[in-house]
Amino acid sequence: MSSKSSLSEAMAAVGQQDDNIQADRDQERASITVDPSSMMEQPQEEKNRDGADDQPDDRCKRRFRKPRTVLRSLTWLVKDQWFLLVFGLLILISSQVQVPKSQQGIKRRVITYLAVSVIFFVNGCTLSTRVLMDNYLRWRVHIFVQLQCFLLTSVVTFAVVSLCATNPHFMDPWLLIGLLFVGSAPTTMSSNVVMTRQAHGNTALTMVQSIIGQFLCPFLTPILLQMYLSSGAWYAKVLVQGDNYGEIYRRVFQQLGLSLFIPLFAGQVVRNLFPKPTQTVFVQWKLAKLSSIALLTLIWQTFDQAFGSGAFEEVRASNVVFLVFMSITLYFLWLGLCFAASIIWLPKKDVIACCYCCPAKALALVVPLSSVMYVNVSTIEQSKLQIPIIIFQGFQVAVGSVLTMAFRKWVRPDEKKECAEKASGVDTSKA
Repeated sequence: MSSKSSLSEAMAAVGQQDDNIQADRDQERASITVDPSSMMEQPQEEKNRDGADDQPDDRCKRRFRKPRTVLRSLTWLVKDQWFLLVFGLLILISSQVQVPKSQQGIKRRVITYLAVSVIFFVNGCTLSTRVLMDNYLRWRVHIFVQLQCFLLTSVVTFAVVSLCATNPHFMDPWLLIGLLFVGSAPTTMSSNVVMTRQAHGNTALTMVQSIIGQFLCPFLTPILLQMYLSSGAWYAKVLVQGDNYGEIYRRVFQQLGLSLFIPLFAGQVVRNLFPKPTQTVFVQWKLAKLSSIALLTLIWQTFDQAFGSGAFEEVRASNVVFLVFMSITLYFLWLGLCFAASIIWLPKKDVIACCYCCPAKALALVVPLSSVMYVNVSTIEQSKLQIPIIIFQGFQVAVGSVLTMAFRKWVRPDEKKECAEKASGVDTSKA
């Protein structure tokens, strides 16, 4: 009996040991087994990483996420300021290689009309008709912007030119007259809209102000120039007044109709007839960058013409340095006055739009205006007249591109708040 009991005890001990080993194996298997719930969550995490199924709050966090490394910051800077880099490269190319003089006229007409048409067609496809109409009705802002574009900038320019034009032997008179043309010109049509969009400002307001400024240009700019140039200053005596103002109106309104109103109307028609495909093409596929490419083409055309005509070869280096300094002074002076006057009563996005409208100038209209208003102007004198315009245009595009970063940073808290409100609205509706 004792042997049987000892045998049974031994077998029981072996069975208990096997149970302990099996329990240890089960515990190890459980420790490495993936939870089914985590298996279900992983694809969702990958989706969120790709941005395919994000909530508004997730999109906001990713949108305002800052670069973490030096390399990533440098990559972001290149992507953000690609326009400025290409702009500098185009100036370098145009200074070395130009289109033949026999083709300059055709090149100027084709690019001027085509590039501006592309810019306004793209904006017509991406801006809501309701938003455009709402901005057209803001007559107080129209008066505020146009008074600065025509009256304030021209008065400041005339004052600065009068203070600096003390030595007839230092400055070329055609350069000083060119500065007055810059101050009396309307706001530009193309770069304003592109820069305002990049700076997250009110693009619709910028477009409306550009259109109004182009309409007022043939009526106000000749009056302002005649008033300033009839002051008896020594630099104004080189001009011979013309009277062919009908040609001014014909050129201006022809350019407005073909390159602004028709493309803008066509873009609005496409947007309202095909809203979803238009949103996909211009927003998701980022085809809206065509407007930036068109603007770069327009800038290249201007500098190619300037270098091809030999305008810079006819002016002393000291005068060019003076013009660069004057362009910097005038631009920042106009910008500071506009910002100080608009931030008091306008929201941030409207302030950004005004800051791009008031200092910038539509130089594409200034050159034909100068050739129509005054007679017996030689080719060399015409080239000198364009130098202040070209230098100012290059500076306004470069500074405007850099300012997009500052303006985006300034308006970012409001955009974060707006994103948070949209996200909370979505969550509330789901609850």
